[in-house]
This record gives sequence, C-alpha cells and structure tokens, in this order.
Amino acid sequence: MGAGKTTIGRMLAKQLGLDFYDSDHEIERRTGADIPLIFELEGEEGFRKREKVVIRDLTSLSDIVMAAGGGAILKKANRKALSENGFVIYLKASPARLFKRTRKDTARPLLQTDDPLSRILCLLHEREPLYREIADLIIDTDGITVKQIIREITGHQVLK
Repeated sequence: MGAGKTTIGRMLAKQLGLDFYDSDHEIERRTGADIPLIFELEGEEGFRKREKVVIRDLTSLSDIVMAAGGGAILKKANRKALSENGFVIYLKASPARLFKRTRKDTARPLLQTDDPLSRILCLLHEREPLYREIADLIIDTDGITVKQIIREITGHQVLK
C-alpha cells in the first residue's frame, strides 16, 4: 500500500501503448462498492475471495499492465497466476515512505488502526518474502522519481 503501483502502472501502460488495470479498482467496478465497504460487510476474507477472481480474470488477458493490490500476494493461487502469466515487478519502499504516503488515506481498511506504522511493519514482514518469491524485477522506489522507475522498467531486457 502506497508503493506507487497504480501511478507507475498507468504511466508504464501509456508508454508501452497497453491497457492498464488496477485489481482493486476492478473489484470496485464489479461490485459497485468501494473497498472499505466491502471490508466492512464481508471482512478481509470476503474481499480476498473477490480479489482472487479478479486476479484470475486479469492475468488471463494479454498485453496489459496490471497493478495488483498489496495483499493479493497472500493467496497461493494469486502468486501462481501472476508469476505464470506475466512479468512481476515488486516496487519496494521503506516502511517510513509507505507510512508517509498512506497516513491520511482513509480508503485503506488495513491501516485504520491506532498505530498504522506498526501495521505497515507487520504487513511487510508477512508479505515481503512472498513479493520476492515471484518478482522478476525488484525496484527500490525510495529516493527516485516515477520517471526514473519507468525508465528502469522499460530498460529491462524482457520488455524490449
């Protein structure tokens, strides 16, 4: 959350002339409800079930750029779909950077806690090994611009 997946994904898709999809936005489009409401009504497990279907559907498309939600990695089926059907980029950011980017965002249900920085640290502890497991490319986004990130991605041999 807050690593820049949607911003970078949109710019990358534009530069490559591809369609862009954000799995969270696709869930909202399909349900007609925003993610905080889905979490409120169905809990995280209900949301993750919806996310699994969307990830499966989006990874079956060709020639797209997709930003998957940060927790999509938790389900083995999602990791398999992502790694077998695309080039996976892990946009890594420090906990401090993620906190700074998300601290005022009320649309992130998992961070609606008394101590969001601690929650970010716990989420990273749980998720980072899974991100690394399927990543074809890891980019540390701290201290570099979106344009630099896009240059690094487009300069990668697989995308040429």
